[in-house]
Amino acid sequence: MKKYGVGIVGFGWVAEGHLLSFLKSDRYQPVALMSSRQLDPVEFKKQWSIDLKIYNDYEKFLKDPEIDVVDICTPHFLHPEQTIQASEAGKAVIIEKPIALNYEDSKRMFKTVKKNQTRTSVCFEVRYISSVLATQSIIAKGLIGDIYYAEADYYHGIGPWYKNQRWEVKKEFGGSSLLRAGCHALDIVLFLLGDEVEEVFAYGNKNPNTVYQPYDYDLNTIVLLKFKTGKLAKITSCTDCVQPYVFNINILGSEGSIKNDQFYSKKIDGMKGWSKLNVQLIDSGDVLHHPYKEQFDDFAQCLDKGIDPHNNLESAFYTHKVVFAADLSTSEGRPIKLSEFK
Repeated sequence: MKKYGVGIVGFGWVAEGHLLSFLKSDRYQPVALMSSRQLDPVEFKKQWSIDLKIYNDYEKFLKDPEIDVVDICTPHFLHPEQTIQASEAGKAVIIEKPIALNYEDSKRMFKTVKKNQTRTSVCFEVRYISSVLATQSIIAKGLIGDIYYAEADYYHGIGPWYKNQRWEVKKEFGGSSLLRAGCHALDIVLFLLGDEVEEVFAYGNKNPNTVYQPYDYDLNTIVLLKFKTGKLAKITSCTDCVQPYVFNINILGSEGSIKNDQFYSKKIDGMKGWSKLNVQLIDSGDVLHHPYKEQFDDFAQCLDKGIDPHNNLESAFYTHKVVFAADLSTSEGRPIKLSEFK
């Protein structure tokens, strides 16, 4: 079984979660780290018990023949060019979300990856948590019938303690509440429903508390989706709420419903109310609790077969297109047809 050499780009909070997942996996060997900081390899080994080559030049990093997979964990605005360069260098690529902060950059990424037939995995890792896998299976077995409505809510009170706040407070670097965080909720709805979006409408506002004033964009966004099949969905992305972390998923079908870890179906005889599923919920905003290992192991299996995983750049590109439509709706105060994005 092949072990893939991985090179990590950037080494902040998210990258630490990635490295720990690679170290737990028997499918990857971390071999290099690209950082803008002058990291000491000796000190790094003391902390992480692993020898890594430390690069400060991305072009030299990409020429390293031991690197099979480039894992991009840098600030959002750097993702497009770094992905394009890695693809041109013939590497497989793992990309943290958001893939880009605007539609044109995401389109350039997708075109390059498609041209080079680059294998990609985007970190919509929520798709790999057991509650989502169980929900997907229940839907596929037809136990809740025909879906007509879905909700997903991302509530995370991101205050001054947040490590990325020093640069994410500006729209040019952070993008939007949806791009930074709520895209996970939107992606899960698109993933589970599997239908094309026809129209998007969104509103945004902000907590008046002064602790959140450094941000120059709305941190609370409510999105309504109308699908071509007639299904409807609502997404909440709130990163200035005063409450513990919450990620809700609610799916309504003609024969039953799924609500987080609860399930009800008229198709199962004897059910008198909600049945609790023995699954892991999406109950933490800490990246160290995210199912990266499951995502990365799936990617390794796909690399073995020469295929893409379901969370490839093409899928993420579509999710981001819907995000960009929602952000445009918020700024222009009108419904946005997805067909407006060519």
